[in-house]
Amino acid sequence: MTDSNDVTACDWEREPDPSDSLRTFGAVVQALREHAGFSRAEFAALVRFSKHTVESVELGRRMPDESFVERAEEVLGNTGALRKAARFLTRGEAGLAAWFRRWARLEKVAVSLCTYECRLVPGLLQSEGYARALFENRIPLLADEQLEAQVAARLERQKMLRDRPTVPFNFIVEESVFRRRLGGAEVLRGQIDHVLDYTAPRNVTLQVVRADAEFHACMDGPVRLLETPEGRRLAYSEGQENGRLIADPKEVSFLHQRYDTLRSQALNPKDSRGLLERLRGEL
Repeated sequence: MTDSNDVTACDWEREPDPSDSLRTFGAVVQALREHAGFSRAEFAALVRFSKHTVESVELGRRMPDESFVERAEEVLGNTGALRKAARFLTRGEAGLAAWFRRWARLEKVAVSLCTYECRLVPGLLQSEGYARALFENRIPLLADEQLEAQVAARLERQKMLRDRPTVPFNFIVEESVFRRRLGGAEVLRGQIDHVLDYTAPRNVTLQVVRADAEFHACMDGPVRLLETPEGRRLAYSEGQENGRLIADPKEVSFLHQRYDTLRSQALNPKDSRGLLERLRGEL
């Protein structure tokens, strides 16, 4: 039997985009429940929530409220594990791929960020028109709401370039990326203008790798590097429908060496801007 507050809890909105922390918390609840020997129905009766709500929490579909956490703690041994874990619960970030969310959170507090791209304009430098064209080309097709959420999330991430003027942001991008007319000539023209505008501040640096470059240190693909406020260096690599956060110091060191070498092989920032201006003039 549920009390009046729990009737409302049964009607919680399902999380539109469950976060990793919700899924992890739910898995812990399920593991503790099963270890204690309770079925979902038995556990639901003990915590005075519906079986449906218990299932949704365990599957990471719902954000548990404080009363759920407290009652679950009491029923499952009062170890304090659920109370402590609940402090770190976050909702999913709409518009961000599940595998990218952790990196996106690290970006917000990084003391430096380096990006190399050979496929498309880096997300932090994409114009709205370019981002929209990119998501309109996604396979399978995105629903209109998904597309708008993706575009909004991408533009929201870019605010850090303006809001954090003392943090160095470095980008290295292949010339071919700025020649690909994704969305048409008008979209590309606006994209180049956007890049020139966003890389004008002193803390944002763009270097272009010429298409005819004879030396290239990052042939293994795109890479992102950052340093945390604690001085830890991390890397991120992304492919088809997946991404990997790299924390191993030796592997991160190799990637830094490659990135630093590529910086010496790419055009300097002034010449890179000149190349972009010429490419824009050709459109």
